Amino acid sequence: MDLMILSIICLIFLVINGYVGYVAWRRTKSADDYLVAGRETHPFIMALSYGATFISTAAIVGFGGVAANYGMGILWLVFLNILIGIFIAFVFFGKRTRKMGHNLGALTFPEFLSRRFDSRFIQYFSGAVIFIGMPLYAAVVLVGMARFVETTLQIDYNIALVVMAVIVAAYVIFGGIRGVMYTDALQGSIMFFGTIFLLIAIYWMLGGVVDANQALTNLVNVVPANSTAAATATGFTGWTTMPSLGSPFWWTLVSSLILGVGIGVLSQPQLVVRFMTVKSHRELNRAVLIGGVFIFAITFGAYVVGSLSNVYFFQTTGQTAVQAAGGNLDKVIPAFIAAAMPLWFTYLFMVALLSAAMSTLSAQFHVQGTAFGRDIYETLVRKTGGSSVRMARIGIVIAVLIAVIMGFILPSSIVALGTSLWFGITAAAFLAIYVAAIYWKRATKEGAIAGLVSGAAVSLFWLLFGFKKTAEPLGVSKALMGQSTIITSVPWPTVDPMIVALPVAVVATIVVSLLTKPPEKEFIDKCFQGVDRFKGK
Repeated sequence: MDLMILSIICLIFLVINGYVGYVAWRRTKSADDYLVAGRETHPFIMALSYGATFISTAAIVGFGGVAANYGMGILWLVFLNILIGIFIAFVFFGKRTRKMGHNLGALTFPEFLSRRFDSRFIQYFSGAVIFIGMPLYAAVVLVGMARFVETTLQIDYNIALVVMAVIVAAYVIFGGIRGVMYTDALQGSIMFFGTIFLLIAIYWMLGGVVDANQALTNLVNVVPANSTAAATATGFTGWTTMPSLGSPFWWTLVSSLILGVGIGVLSQPQLVVRFMTVKSHRELNRAVLIGGVFIFAITFGAYVVGSLSNVYFFQTTGQTAVQAAGGNLDKVIPAFIAAAMPLWFTYLFMVALLSAAMSTLSAQFHVQGTAFGRDIYETLVRKTGGSSVRMARIGIVIAVLIAVIMGFILPSSIVALGTSLWFGITAAAFLAIYVAAIYWKRATKEGAIAGLVSGAAVSLFWLLFGFKKTAEPLGVSKALMGQSTIITSVPWPTVDPMIVALPVAVVATIVVSLLTKPPEKEFIDKCFQGVDRFKGK
């Protein structure tokens, strides 16, 4: 590999991103510009930014590796990504969020919830959930990129981790969300074409769509039994079939990876805030098709390539993809590209993954910074304007440092798991009260607080005591209860925290709201003014 050529390509890519960020910085004059891009973003930019933020190295590297392990059952997540993450999110959530956010003058997701329910507690508690919890998601995105660099380019993992974080932090700190969205659009375009090419390439290498898919179906019959024994014992039936219904393998795939991410997308603060960056419903309507095509192409491509990599590795090495990657799911896609793709494509995909990582990281760092500056600092200190922007920038620096430290210490095969955990946490904490905020006029401040706190608390409890993949390595349950999880009978140790916590949050929001005094009609009328009309401005 010619590191000189690679360096030149990456340098050109970074210079272009730097220029785009500079343009955004020149156009960022106020807190509105920094936090919601002045509410005048073009629908094409908004859609690509939304998609590029949603689809990160976690989707390409992390879930591509998951597909190698679980097979094409993960394609159900593609369906949910389009149905929930685009159609429902834009049509049923985005329009109401945009209009209500404008009515209330909200600039962040926690501030939106806070003003809807007239509660400062909701704002700083939500901001704290984001600032404390999101570094896990940022860290796994960094890990995904660093693993690719390590595997394909033989560059030290730790160096790659730090350099990536510093580059992204630079244009987020100075350009705000306008810089984030402009660079997202550029990076998203590169991701799109890189993933499409990779999908076409693997089908061409394996003899076409029919032959490749049939070979994957047949693989379960020819792979040595000891290679799949552990998975088979827990419900694995093959790479083109769903696991046995109700088995641990099925519960992990469905509850954590499909439902956790598929539903959790609705309450992602870095995605919700993008609804507030456009000036009318028309922009959201135009963005639906663009975002849908973008997300379908990249997720479908990554998951199919991950699954089919088993065929390639078995034909060339006699191993499954996970075995060829040394048991680390996060290395499957990088290992496949390094082994099967020409050198020039490695260069191309390096840029595509740089784009995937940078687009998502920039949004994550921006949201964490605004949570620290706007939602925590400004709410508690009651200072506005420039001070919150300065504190937001400080928050970004802190978030970057935490993400890098976590990137050093997180275990292998963590990218997809970390992503699903964060999506599940936000769903448990925010989704019930977010739906109530935009659809239920009877919802009260007390009900929203009850839903927010109970969802977050039950999610944390299940992470520590119920969900085996987190409870076992953390060791809190073992130390206090004498066993790794409080319930050991199947399927509970494999049930995602969101499946347990979200119903609790929903019930708490509804019950407490019905037991407390309804909000004032004048206040509700202000919140919902024009919200039920999906036309015009």
